[in-house]
Amino acid sequence: MTIFSKIIAGEIPSYKIAESDKFFAFLDIFPLVEGHVLVVPKLEVDKFFDVPDAYLAEILLFAKPIAHAIESSFPCNRCGISVVGLEVPHAHLHLLPINNADDLNFTRGKLKLSPEQLKAIQEKIVAKL
Repeated sequence: MTIFSKIIAGEIPSYKIAESDKFFAFLDIFPLVEGHVLVVPKLEVDKFFDVPDAYLAEILLFAKPIAHAIESSFPCNRCGISVVGLEVPHAHLHLLPINNADDLNFTRGKLKLSPEQLKAIQEKIVAKL
């Protein structure tokens, strides 16, 4: 079981943003920027393009209102999307408020936010959904 499957199952606490029968979205607890959200299929598949077609066809539709909520919650040019998939062997999308392409540079240092800061970010995004 991946760490994401444990989060989806509620075995590990998370800052949930949204959930459907197929997907789960939650805050990255080591974000590149405030508002960094992970969108994962509930189906445990390692590589993004090995996810079944029905899931691939729907993941962006699930992510779309979350992206709009991120854009309206944080000062940014747009919500960026990235599929990196090297950190956890469970397919996932990163949604981040960005102002330039360098904001999607995953080699940069991560933020260290307190539980109170993460909860406030979660509440800010959820309120815009």
